[in-house]
Amino acid sequence: MHQESARTDRRSFLARAALGISAGALALPSLAGVAEAAGAAPPPMAADAKAGLERLMAGNARFVAGHPICPPLTQRRAALAHGQSPYAIVLSCSDSRVPVETVFDEEPGNVFGVRIAGNFLDDNGIGSIEYSVAVLKSTLVVVMGHSECGAVKAALENVKSGAMPPGHIAGLVRAIEPAAKASKGHAGSWLQNAIVQNVRENVAALPHRSAIVAEAVHAGKLRVVGALYDLASGKVTLL
Repeated sequence: MHQESARTDRRSFLARAALGISAGALALPSLAGVAEAAGAAPPPMAADAKAGLERLMAGNARFVAGHPICPPLTQRRAALAHGQSPYAIVLSCSDSRVPVETVFDEEPGNVFGVRIAGNFLDDNGIGSIEYSVAVLKSTLVVVMGHSECGAVKAALENVKSGAMPPGHIAGLVRAIEPAAKASKGHAGSWLQNAIVQNVRENVAALPHRSAIVAEAVHAGKLRVVGALYDLASGKVTLL
């Protein structure tokens, strides 16, 4: 009885939320108009996870080359006030050097950002991802780490010395510690290996920690991938 009630409550919530965004989603202008006004041919909108990933990577290539095509937010702000329809979710680090929309040359409203130092999953982050999957119908999740990550550096320092940082920073370190330990002693840079390991662990963990994500992946409606952003070059590499 309790499980059936929970399922009913979830369906009711999703239905109410969907009604709240449907009109706004339909009101959003296409990228074609604003890009053409800027004198550039826009990329096609993403119909599924494959197209979404291709769009993100094409945008990153433009960013790296120094040829972005996205117009100012002022041309889209009024429409976004009425709703959003992001095709991709990016779980990334809070680091100020990793601006997700800029990195992928994307307009606001197209990427649902979930940010936390160390780009790892916690209950609130998972809830945010679930909302975008279940209500906003996003088809792609990218877990993106980055080079020289300070949160991962802190986890490595904790493994080496046992010194835990003060306050709630300790919670970040504890969450990344398994990746730091798993990558210790491998060939190459321990830091770089730990950054990659942390991304891979969270990609693998997401469907196991979220029934909503698992159901969407199983139904072929969602794809979860890992990526690494290089601060020096600006390039995003899929893992």
